[in-house]
Amino acid sequence: MESNGPGQHPVLAAHPRSGFEPLDDTCDPTPPPGLVAMALLLALFLALLAGAHAELPGCKIRVTSAALELVKQEGLRFLEQELETITIPDLHGKKGNFYYNISDVKVTQLQLISSELHFQPDQELLLHISNASLGLHFRRQLLYWFFYDGGYINASAEGVSIRTGLQLSQDPTGRIKVANVSCEASVSRMDMAFGGTFRGIYNFFSTFITSGMRFLLNQQICPVLYHAGTVLLNSLLDTVPVRSPVDELVGIDYSLVKDPVVSNGNLDMEFRGTFFPLTEGNWSLFNRAVEPQLEEEERMVYVAFSEFFFDSAMESYFQAGALELTLVGDKVPSDLDMLLRATYFGSIVLLSPSVINSPLKLRLQAVSPPRCTIKPSGATISVTASVTITLAPPMLPEVELSKMIMEARLSAKMTLRGKALRTKLDLRRFQIYSNQSALESLALIPLQTPLKTLLQIGVMPMLNERTWRGVQIPLPEGINFVREVVTNHAGFLTVGADLHFAKGLREVIDKGRPAIVVDSGVPPPSTAAA
Repeated sequence: MESNGPGQHPVLAAHPRSGFEPLDDTCDPTPPPGLVAMALLLALFLALLAGAHAELPGCKIRVTSAALELVKQEGLRFLEQELETITIPDLHGKKGNFYYNISDVKVTQLQLISSELHFQPDQELLLHISNASLGLHFRRQLLYWFFYDGGYINASAEGVSIRTGLQLSQDPTGRIKVANVSCEASVSRMDMAFGGTFRGIYNFFSTFITSGMRFLLNQQICPVLYHAGTVLLNSLLDTVPVRSPVDELVGIDYSLVKDPVVSNGNLDMEFRGTFFPLTEGNWSLFNRAVEPQLEEEERMVYVAFSEFFFDSAMESYFQAGALELTLVGDKVPSDLDMLLRATYFGSIVLLSPSVINSPLKLRLQAVSPPRCTIKPSGATISVTASVTITLAPPMLPEVELSKMIMEARLSAKMTLRGKALRTKLDLRRFQIYSNQSALESLALIPLQTPLKTLLQIGVMPMLNERTWRGVQIPLPEGINFVREVVTNHAGFLTVGADLHFAKGLREVIDKGRPAIVVDSGVPPPSTAAA
């Protein structure tokens, strides 16, 4: 029997005519180039498919670290008020012949020596308080042998340390919420100011009292902070508009498209930022605009709006039938009435006498939704509308004299006042023409200036009255923007501003607080105290 060659499979060696070559132990493990190319194409296709299903935001908001000092000052005032509501259960016990009962414990004041508020990645806003002190006032009942003493006494909790974090997310409706509150709290020591005849004895036995009160106080701080975050702060966030009406025709959807993202220096939120007709609750418009980008960090807050934000507003008003205007009889300016009758005199004179002196009717109607274009040089809105001129005899059908196409370009200047985004429109370009023939378009040239004047005097003020009322941006009640600066970019605009608390957190929360608050969640105890 012949021996197998080196690296040759014994079975294959026994069957040389089987059609298989012996395996080579030194074969190259590198995959074929064609397989690598197919894998890359598949990965690219999956990435494009995932991007196609991702919803682009129409509005973004960035809160920078420059706002944290102002937020911390207002938050600490609110925290002081909450910690003063701490309720400590009665403390009683004995040590030998010494009996004590401590009751009616109340927090009288909070002194914060050092505090820090900063962003922490993984969706958290972290507050660290160190070396704080709490003032306490309580009733004492002390018995030592046959000697009894009672009354009220002041005490202080020193070296109070609190570390709490707010985890932010979106709820099923798209509203930003405080999803969880992490907390660690500790009190390093308790001081009591005993007085009276038995002061020395009290100071000797006070260790039992101070140790017990320090333990109870440790257990009460974190539940108060948990309730303040998950209940009270969430009631403040409930004042942020999510899906609300703008007027009697359209509403706006500010629901989050994903959870807030926290980095070392910023809190970024992405909102759907789309308008919708109130009569069509499930109406939606696909966002094909450029995604707005936020890169600045100098101001306290930045808001970005894409072209889609404004396009959805005009699309919604178009669907609601609001982009049309009808002028009849006395509503048509007398100069324009005379010019129109003279222009179409040849057609009017051929009509019956009952129609010739009928009121003139002018109807402007958008034939398609206007479109917004934002460039670094400014924002413009393009409008295409039909202009129909008829005679409207009473109790008789209208007689059409002419129908033309109007194209207008409006400049749009956006500003932010308080928490309302406002727009001022100005007519920049205007032309009318006939879609029937070039000859008829030449005949419309004399109407160009009068109709433009009609738009500037009669139509633009009505539009500006509505757009200047503005639309609210997603901010909680009591917080406004000040010192706003608007910057136009290619496809979107940004507004940089600082924050101003027009109302305190306590005022806003108490205004919206229900009569009875039931907290079904079980607050986590302080890990430090445990």
